[in-house]
Amino acid sequence: MHMRLKPGTAWRDAYDRCCAAAPEAFHDDRVLNHWGGVWHRDGRPVPGFSPLDGTAIAGPPRLDRAGAGRAVAGAVEEHRRWRHLPLDERKAMVSAAVESMAAHRDLLALLLVWEIGKPWKTACADVDRCLDGVRWYLAEVDRMVGGRTPLPGPVSNIASWNYPMSVLMHAMLVQALAGNAVIAKTPTDGGLSCLTLACALAVREGLPFTLVSGGGSELSPVLVAGRSLGCVSFVGGRSAGAKVATSVADLGRRHVLEQEGLNCWGVWEYGEWDLLTRQIWASFDYGKQRCTAYPRFVVQRSLFHEFLQAYLAAVGSLRFGHPLAVEDPDDPLPQLDFGPLINASKAKELADQVDEAIARGGVPIHRASLDAGHFLPGQDISAYFAPTALLNPPPSSPLHHAEPFGPADTIVLVDTEAELLAAMNASNGALVATLSCDEEETFHRLSPEVRAFKVGHNRPRSRGDRDELFGGLGASWRGAFVGGDLLVRAVTVGPDAERLPGNFPHYTLLPRI
Repeated sequence: MHMRLKPGTAWRDAYDRCCAAAPEAFHDDRVLNHWGGVWHRDGRPVPGFSPLDGTAIAGPPRLDRAGAGRAVAGAVEEHRRWRHLPLDERKAMVSAAVESMAAHRDLLALLLVWEIGKPWKTACADVDRCLDGVRWYLAEVDRMVGGRTPLPGPVSNIASWNYPMSVLMHAMLVQALAGNAVIAKTPTDGGLSCLTLACALAVREGLPFTLVSGGGSELSPVLVAGRSLGCVSFVGGRSAGAKVATSVADLGRRHVLEQEGLNCWGVWEYGEWDLLTRQIWASFDYGKQRCTAYPRFVVQRSLFHEFLQAYLAAVGSLRFGHPLAVEDPDDPLPQLDFGPLINASKAKELADQVDEAIARGGVPIHRASLDAGHFLPGQDISAYFAPTALLNPPPSSPLHHAEPFGPADTIVLVDTEAELLAAMNASNGALVATLSCDEEETFHRLSPEVRAFKVGHNRPRSRGDRDELFGGLGASWRGAFVGGDLLVRAVTVGPDAERLPGNFPHYTLLPRI
């Protein structure tokens, strides 16, 4: 079978469409930054490469600290004007921006395929969730902002690369709808062109968006610690998040810090194995490069033989590879569960962690081969990682206590409920968790002891959309919780002495979920 790139989907095709759709933001030789209401050819563009096959793509135009300072100053000026704009005018502009993005939906999705390796269906879902979610806020925002005012300064967003639209752009649009100017740093590892196109469409409609690129350590003093900011919103790992948390705590600033946690799926006194097979298969969406992925299964030892049969049936049916490779030019794009990891370095890091865990006693119960992938002839496959599962990773391994952010599962066997809970709480807090158990009474007894913001009974939990709330417990979250009304409350000012639901240095307040 000879595979080829689907005609019309090459990177050059996508970039040329960007130049035609938003020539103010895309030049033939580089992408621009946007601040102060103007697109700027500033910053130092660095090379970019697609995780799909190593193709050279547009790289971020990195500002230095002084350049970022000018950008923030421009956002502060925009905020002073925007925060006084009547809500109906803000709604009209945000609505127009959403519909403009909808008109370019397929191009935004294609950019996500090239820049961060999402299969076509997953990329389209990322765009659609953003737009549909903001439409919901447009219908609900009047009651949400009643008695509340915008923040005293703009919101600064520093987000990971995995969900540029449904997490980052969605948050930016809602933050603007609530009356704030918005700053965003493009993720270092991917999403530049997608975010730039979406931003260009938004600023045409009058939205006060600032979009800049640069290194996190270089820009952090400005985008995190700048005294004119009203709120810092961060999505990323615990090490970087801890530095942000220290900075915002010292300043007493409003903050939303979503950090990683080891989300666990417990299996205890359970027997619906066909359902679990389907759920395990679905858990590999986007190669588990999601904040709500489940990379750890904690299994009752006496059920392991049945669990293993269900697990292997799921992972044996996974399809991965190049999301744009087809056999015939008229074929639809392939239905894949995942493509590459975000880059070759991450794939090598994960492979090294797996090899080291096995050398120290972890048992490989499944290791697929890249030969099973769906690839173009001779393409670079250095960013791909085949599904892998290890039984009992050694405590010394990062796979024992941290999120792998790739299609590598670990399985831990336990004999008692106390062991089950200890294993599920290994990372001192998580965003989501699930307990598969037949009896409701068992779930209601065990679930309060699981340190996760949301715990599912016989079903996975996700970040959620619209009115579903989202947060984390323990070290997985710092600051205000979000989702539904809470997202608007996090970026607006309410009554004096208001205590926002969230996980703060001096208190934790959980909403009803």
